[in-house]
Amino acid sequence: MPDASPRERPGRGWLLRLVIAFGFAQGAVSMARPAVSYRALALGADERAIGVIAGVYALLPLFAAVPLGRRTDHGRCAPLLPLGVVLISGGCALSGVAGTLWSMAVWSGVMGLGHLCFVIGAQSLVARQSAAHEQDRNFGHFTIGASLGQLVGPVAAGALIGGPDMAGTSALALLVAGALAAVALTSLWRIEHRTAVKAPGTEGDRVPVGRILRTRGVPAGIFVSLAVLSATDILTAYLPVVGEHRGIAPSVVGLLLSLRAAATIACRLVLTPLLRVLGRALLLTVTCLLAAVLCAGIALPLPVWALAVVLVVLGFCLGVGQPLSMTTVVQAAPDGARSTALALRLTGNRLGQVAAPAAAGLVAGVAGVAAPFVMLGALLLLSSGIALRSPAKPGRVRAGGARTGVPLRRKSDI
Repeated sequence: MPDASPRERPGRGWLLRLVIAFGFAQGAVSMARPAVSYRALALGADERAIGVIAGVYALLPLFAAVPLGRRTDHGRCAPLLPLGVVLISGGCALSGVAGTLWSMAVWSGVMGLGHLCFVIGAQSLVARQSAAHEQDRNFGHFTIGASLGQLVGPVAAGALIGGPDMAGTSALALLVAGALAAVALTSLWRIEHRTAVKAPGTEGDRVPVGRILRTRGVPAGIFVSLAVLSATDILTAYLPVVGEHRGIAPSVVGLLLSLRAAATIACRLVLTPLLRVLGRALLLTVTCLLAAVLCAGIALPLPVWALAVVLVVLGFCLGVGQPLSMTTVVQAAPDGARSTALALRLTGNRLGQVAAPAAAGLVAGVAGVAAPFVMLGALLLLSSGIALRSPAKPGRVRAGGARTGVPLRRKSDI
């Protein structure tokens, strides 16, 4: 799909409204994830059960991502946004009233499916309504919405959860999260510009998945995104468990998670100058390597102040991976399959969200609750090597195989 011409390209009001909607949706999810862990603990779950419930969150999206991406490549993005909000809101609220671990797992999966719908629609919208030279900046701004949600959500969860009635207070937090998600609907009116819809006559172009995955730059972007999101996800799900074992109050755990999210926001605000200095591949490599060391450091019996410092620096490093992996995948993918390529990236994310918590649960059951963070360190170390050795080619491949000549990264583009 060709980009809209400069005259037709929409203003940036749509991006601000998308960031606001994403902030509310992600805030609800970030509030619900630790609340689910605390409610499951109150219902008798052990570390393995927490890992399974966290993994189910990603199970339905694992199978739905590519079909949704195919549909979005040849249609509108906007309808996925309110659908995702409704599923997130319902999954949060129903998790709050669930009385068994298996039902909590089911509604956690619904929540994950809603998050997937919203993110595929939103990322495809950013890709379509941004010129090539705007994509690093616009994806960075878009992910600020996620970081804002990750900043507010854990603090809100920590403020509501606690006391002797852990089951009741965690249920309240989940109901509040459902209401918070619903607020996102107010920012989604007329958010898709008419020139961003796929042009007629291109609907028959369907690039095979195998070809997309063989495009240089796409696998590296997918794996870096998987590693970074797995780190963020396990931090959210397992820091409450670490806090329980180390005697850290839920309110403090919520504050620690929010400090990480605040550092991620700070990173994305200075992403453009960092790119000018280091370039995309080197910046990804350095931040993934440092994040690997810091993740492993969480396994040490650090005092709370030192843990806060580690999480702040870790949040800054993890802030780089998501927006730059989006741009890498979008600019490397064939033109007729950018939404599908983004969906494959999200499939990789969800695969990591299924496998990583399950593996974390097994590791925690055998080696202790801090051991999953050592596992994350190894995953991020591997991703740093992939980011360094697998830079994307300097142009994007069209559906017919020709290069567009658009460079992956230029000084003027960032």
